[in-house]
Amino acid sequence: MKNIKYIDAYFDFFHLRVFKLSFSSLTLVLMVASAAIGGTLQYGYNLAIMNSPTTFIQKFINETFLERWDIQLEDYQVTLVWTIVVSIFSLGGFAGALIAGPMTIRFGRKKCLLLNNIFLMSGALLALTSRAAKSFEMIIISRVLVGINAGISMNVQPMYFGESAPKHLRGAISLSSAVFTAFGVVLGQVVGLREILGSEACWQYLLASNAVPGLIQLLTLPWFPESPRYLLIDRGDKEACINALRRLRGCEVQSSELDEILQEQAETKGMRPRRPWELFTDRSVRWQLISVMIISSAMQLCGNDSIYFYASYVFKEAGISDDKVQYVTIGTGTCEFTACIMCNLLVERKGRRFMLMGGFILMTIWAVVFTIALSFEHYISWMPYLSMACIFTYILSFGMGPAGVTGVLPTEIFNQTARPAAYMIAGSMMWINLGIVGMIFPFLVSELSQYCFVPFAAVCVLSALYIGLFLPETKGKSLSVITREFHKLNFKNQDKNFESQPEAQYQLGEVCHSTAL
Repeated sequence: MKNIKYIDAYFDFFHLRVFKLSFSSLTLVLMVASAAIGGTLQYGYNLAIMNSPTTFIQKFINETFLERWDIQLEDYQVTLVWTIVVSIFSLGGFAGALIAGPMTIRFGRKKCLLLNNIFLMSGALLALTSRAAKSFEMIIISRVLVGINAGISMNVQPMYFGESAPKHLRGAISLSSAVFTAFGVVLGQVVGLREILGSEACWQYLLASNAVPGLIQLLTLPWFPESPRYLLIDRGDKEACINALRRLRGCEVQSSELDEILQEQAETKGMRPRRPWELFTDRSVRWQLISVMIISSAMQLCGNDSIYFYASYVFKEAGISDDKVQYVTIGTGTCEFTACIMCNLLVERKGRRFMLMGGFILMTIWAVVFTIALSFEHYISWMPYLSMACIFTYILSFGMGPAGVTGVLPTEIFNQTARPAAYMIAGSMMWINLGIVGMIFPFLVSELSQYCFVPFAAVCVLSALYIGLFLPETKGKSLSVITREFHKLNFKNQDKNFESQPEAQYQLGEVCHSTAL
């Protein structure tokens, strides 16, 4: 028994909880992989694959104009059309974020992810046939559809994971969304190499290759259960909830876990799902909403994702030659992937607030060092290498905190009726700001030159200050406890009235024995 305790302590110390969980519940681990491969992996993958074929698609656009209308586009006009092709992805993502909430309420979390592949497959087909049809407009429509797919998955998948995971693993499981996003970036960068699909002859296959992860999800996800919280709270099916918990845990269902879901059901009984605009007028969720909006916006305004849109610009400023850019870019994705894994292992030990603050503070430091390095790159021979190192450490810091923790927050600080609307608002802020940064970043580089990361450093400083002053820790806490902490911000000097309110009554759950998957 003593040796067993030492082994458990070892696992707990390094917080390899997901691996520990896999021994008792293979279903939960496989469900996470199935949902994420066709989910948030698509966001990272579709960001990355647009970098390598830039020159080839721009040439295709120019040739199309020349053949149709006998017009030779100037360089700035080609760049403008290309910017639309790239940035329209964010518009699609915004639309996807808006429809994700109603879809999850109507169809459930799992079925919503499956239906989401309709947008993906349609976009892949358009991209695949665009070259033969000699239509760059098909590429634009394809990017809109793929953006809708990414917008839905970025909202629904963290919700699905957060509602399916046990409380002590909620952060780690939810953070796996960020791990797969980073893995999608690396995968897209590798597949986009000129030696694979990034050549002039294969760029249409590269743009359509996102159909493969979607197909994998369509073949595997139907075998896994729906979110237990959705089954009980939204559909009122207690038996289905218990069966889902049995399969996801792979062992007996603890009464405490079922009781927590039952309590949330009792507290929201008779309440319909909230609409996004209703949250803006509800004082009881004011600071929850402000927190989600600020942190979701900061995740994009910190400038990290713009590196994947315009990696060649950044590395050219850092002194990297054109023929080496595609290989250096893979290193950026690998950095974020590694950092997200580290964050996944640390988040349940250090907490959400610590990881978010630490990430933004480190990003501020590296942005300042990067600016100094760029300012002296023409005077000191090794400064370009320092500039490149700063980009890698900047991405590493982003992956350690904002990349993963941001997606967890709406699940933890909103109840079941408000959660879909909260994700719609958070997703909308993320996609709007991603589009803004994607449009202005090339101009920041050209106009501000070595000072292009100063605005991003300011965003990181302000975000860290807000988190330190206003965001409570949510690690390992139930929704009722988190709600009480936010109540102190939402209703100052009225805490006694809140404390005296009686708790909702609910039927206690029972322990259910099963080892079935």
